[in-house]
Amino acid sequence: MTDATPAATAPPEEPTDRSVLVVTGMAGAGRSTVSNALEDLGWYVVDNLPPQMLRPLLDLAGHSDERLSRIAVVVDVRGGQLLTELKDASAAAGDGDGPQLRLLFLEANDAALVRRFEANRRPHPLQGAGTILDGITAERDMTADVREQSDIIIDTSELNIHQLATTINELFAEDDTPGVRVTITSFGFKYGVPTDADMVADARFLPNPFWVPELRSHTGRDDDVRDYVLGQQGALEFIDRYAEALRPVLSGYQRENKSHATIAIGCTGGKHRSVAVVERIADLIAAQPGVVVNVKHRDLGRE
Repeated sequence: MTDATPAATAPPEEPTDRSVLVVTGMAGAGRSTVSNALEDLGWYVVDNLPPQMLRPLLDLAGHSDERLSRIAVVVDVRGGQLLTELKDASAAAGDGDGPQLRLLFLEANDAALVRRFEANRRPHPLQGAGTILDGITAERDMTADVREQSDIIIDTSELNIHQLATTINELFAEDDTPGVRVTITSFGFKYGVPTDADMVADARFLPNPFWVPELRSHTGRDDDVRDYVLGQQGALEFIDRYAEALRPVLSGYQRENKSHATIAIGCTGGKHRSVAVVERIADLIAAQPGVVVNVKHRDLGRE
């Protein structure tokens, strides 16, 4: 058992080809945050699974493809007495040569849990007619055996949601897991700015190839249009400086566990200038450690 206060200090054992992680612990200790962080790392997350279903899930994981190679199962007190059966279910599921099963237990001190329930103005699931503290005490008794057999224990008393997500990333991210996935998209202003863009840049300061007859029918993906756009005064300076300005932003996103970002670059119709600029900037951004880039051209083909 690894006890971690306030965060896990030792990494879990290296996972086998197939891993199933059972996430449990105290209500209010951060199961939702852990669930979201694991999903961002590519885990398939099953919420509130009855422990009796753990063995069939392990059998499925043992015969699945890579898409189900890492499964996280979130179990909490909403299962009532089912939670007390987790010990036997997990012991049975760990027999044989199947997927590696590990238990992650989240806990926090009474003061932190009471504060969180009061902030959310929600009762503890087990308090009944009593107080929040009564519910917390009942839950500690109910989960004591599960905590004792857990492989990893994280005390979240002093962690905010970003710090908890960082702890999960440190424990479970694989070497090839990107820190942030960036979608960089071209668009045409006349069709509207993408509503999901985190950052928007304007390439309309460059001459428009639309007014060059031999370039009009081509796009920013074609060599002649690309060379025309990037050869304009200020084009490469803008691209290099914008890519450089994005470096600390994307590094900050990784530190803050913002795993997805959308960068939009527009021109009039989204066919020439923005397309060429996006292709060039994407190459520069992709060279940054921990960044995976996906290129989209939203309005290409609309004209």
